Amino acid sequence: MLRVREVRPLLAITLALGAIACQPQAPQQSASQMSDSDAASQPTQVFLNGAGASFPALLYQRWFQEFNRQHPHIQIDFQPIGSGAGIQQVIAETVDFGASDIAMTDDDMAQVDRGVLLLPMTAGSVAIVYNLPGIESGIKLSREIYPKLFLGEITRWNDPAIASLNPDLDLPNLPIALVHRSDGSGTTAVFTSHLSEISSDWRDRVGSSLNVQWPAGVGIKSNAGVSAQVQQAEGALGYVEYSYAQQLGLSVAALENQAGEYVLPDIDSAAQGLNAIALPDDLRAFIPDPDGEGAYPIVTYSWLLAYRTYDDPAEAEALRQVLQWALAEGQAISPELGYVPLAPDAIDAVTAAVAQIGT
Repeated sequence: MLRVREVRPLLAITLALGAIACQPQAPQQSASQMSDSDAASQPTQVFLNGAGASFPALLYQRWFQEFNRQHPHIQIDFQPIGSGAGIQQVIAETVDFGASDIAMTDDDMAQVDRGVLLLPMTAGSVAIVYNLPGIESGIKLSREIYPKLFLGEITRWNDPAIASLNPDLDLPNLPIALVHRSDGSGTTAVFTSHLSEISSDWRDRVGSSLNVQWPAGVGIKSNAGVSAQVQQAEGALGYVEYSYAQQLGLSVAALENQAGEYVLPDIDSAAQGLNAIALPDDLRAFIPDPDGEGAYPIVTYSWLLAYRTYDDPAEAEALRQVLQWALAEGQAISPELGYVPLAPDAIDAVTAAVAQIGT
C-alpha cells in the first residue's frame, strides 16, 4: 500500500499528464508528409562520448547539459574515470574525446595516428580536506607537516607539530585516517608533483605519478569517492579537487606557500598561483609550487584531449561548437562550481587550437 507521501507525487504527475492531454495539440507531420526541404533543414543528431579526469567533471557535466539545452541535436556524455584511463581511451580511440589533469606526453601522442590536440579548458586547485568535529576550514599545515601526514609519519590530530601551528584549536586525540586515490589520477599526479617539489623525503621515497605506492592510508576511486569517504569518517584526511570540497562543504586546510603565508584554496588564490604559469605554444604547462603573495601552492590546468581529425564531419563540427561555447559563455559558470576561469590570453590560444579540429 502506498503511503500518503508517495501518493502525492504520483497524483501530481497524473494531473499534469491529464492537463497536457487536454490541451489542443498542433497537428504533427508524419515522415511521409515532410517535404525534402523540411527534412534537409533538420539538424543532424550528433552524440559525442568522452571520458577521463574527475577533476573537471562537475564543470564538464554542467557545460554539456547547458549546451544541449541550447542545441538539442548535440548530446555529450562524459564519464569521470580518471586521467590515466582517459589518456588510454584516447590512445585506443574508444572515445570521441578525453580529459586529463596532466598533459599527454610526446610518446602518448605519437600513438594516435590521427593526432591529438591538448586543450586546457579550465583550471583549479587541489585541496587538503579533513573531517574533525567542531573544527571548520582553516587548520594550518606547514610545508614541513603536510608531506609527513601523507607519509604516515604524523598519525594523530593532536600531534605537537600540528598543535603548535594551531594554538587556538582544540584538536582531538583522534587517529588520522588517510584517504588517497586508488585509480590512475591526474589529481594525484598534481598533488604528488607538489609534494616532491617541497619535500626531498617524499621525492626519494614516493615520487610523483598518476598512481604511486602510498606509504599509508586507504585508496578510493575518483574525487567524488575520496570526498565521500572524508565526509563520512571522523578524523579523515584526503586531497580532492577544490570544486568537490566547495560543493560538499568539506573543511579545507590553509597551506603554507612559498611566501610563508597560510592560504586557503579558493578562486582568487588559485588564480594567483596560475599567474605564474605561462602557456607555451603546445599548451602544456604546469608549475608544482607557484610563488607570489596570496598564491595557493597546488594549482593546475585541466586538459580536454581532442583528435585533430574525425571521420564524421558532423562530429568534428559539433565538438568545435561545444568547445567554442565553453571557452566563451561557459567560462562564466566556472566560479560557482569552484573552478578558475581561463585568462583572456589563454582563451585566445585555446580557441585557435580548437579551430584545428577537422576531418
